[in-house]
Amino acid sequence: MALRGIWVLELAGLAPGPFCGMILADFGARVVRVDRPGSSGDVSHLSRGKRSLVLDLKRPEGVAVLRRMCTRADVVLEPFRCGVMEKLQLGPEILQQENPRLIYARLSGFGHSGSFSKLAGHDINYLALSGVLSKIGRSGENPYAPLNLLADFGGGGLTCALGIMLALFERTRSGKGQVIDANMVEGTAYLSSFLWKSQKLNLWEGARGQNLLDGGAPFYTTYKTADGEFMAVGALEPQFYSQLIRGLGLKSDELPDQMNKADWPEMKKKFADAFAKKTKAEWCKIFDSVDACVTPVLTLQEVDRHCHNKERGSFITDEEQGVSPRPAPLLSNTPATPSSKRDPFIGEHTEEILKEFGFNQKEIDQLKSDKIIESNKLTAQL
Repeated sequence: MALRGIWVLELAGLAPGPFCGMILADFGARVVRVDRPGSSGDVSHLSRGKRSLVLDLKRPEGVAVLRRMCTRADVVLEPFRCGVMEKLQLGPEILQQENPRLIYARLSGFGHSGSFSKLAGHDINYLALSGVLSKIGRSGENPYAPLNLLADFGGGGLTCALGIMLALFERTRSGKGQVIDANMVEGTAYLSSFLWKSQKLNLWEGARGQNLLDGGAPFYTTYKTADGEFMAVGALEPQFYSQLIRGLGLKSDELPDQMNKADWPEMKKKFADAFAKKTKAEWCKIFDSVDACVTPVLTLQEVDRHCHNKERGSFITDEEQGVSPRPAPLLSNTPATPSSKRDPFIGEHTEEILKEFGFNQKEIDQLKSDKIIESNKLTAQL
């Protein structure tokens, strides 16, 4: 796999950090999740392919253990607010002095500078500060966040993973690591660059929810079917729009011009009435083989059974029969090989990880006696 031989120390956190670590693990990195004593585990359930070590970083002995591990690691992934790691004497200045090749990835909400850098926040707050939230929502309604996907996972975890890849590549030239300031406000804004770059095209001149791509257009939105399911329509171009009209059983000469915004509400009602006459399955029979840019809105229970997804193997099943997306993108020579095993128990691999990082049994026994580490291997075998 592409990241074979890369050691990553992921300090346990919420969704964005675990997702970033899981990406690295899926593509071959050896990811160690450093958990806190008494932790209940990865509440985000994104620990596929990782191992768990419990280490008390509130005590100097625990800090010393992590510093020693960092001398052998390639990447440290930390998800804390500005100043936390420095207070623990684990900031990049210290760790990179001891290991100049170390890549120190900081994944935060607001970044490690600026007046908000020490404030708490969640996806919706980062999305709001990026400017993107102002563009998401139905006409006449409040802005709303699309779950916690944009900032946490797109602008946060995925963007941080990209930064780590870039730093690893640059290290092959310079031999040196670097610090990555990945934050969800700027990551979300960058992910949404099209919003800024397309303003000259007047795509967003109307109020929220009344534009071409935000649900305002009748040919770029969703419609309820006779069985209470939904179809997604993205028939922007004239050739696709004409196929949409034909598939709906409507006549183009009886409809107003496609791009006349004044007529969009009337057109949307006509399309809604048409879609309400057939079930989702019936519409799929009509549109599945037609270039109309009309597709079913699949539920999480349906996606792995859809013919296209089955043919490509787009979803995988783990040993506990849980379904999840296969890692993307596909690489022809070094594809990801995600683990099918269950997520690790807290502290399940503490001792074996420490041995791999050069700790002898006497040192491990002393750390355990002093409650600097926790090993829960026996519990994991029950």
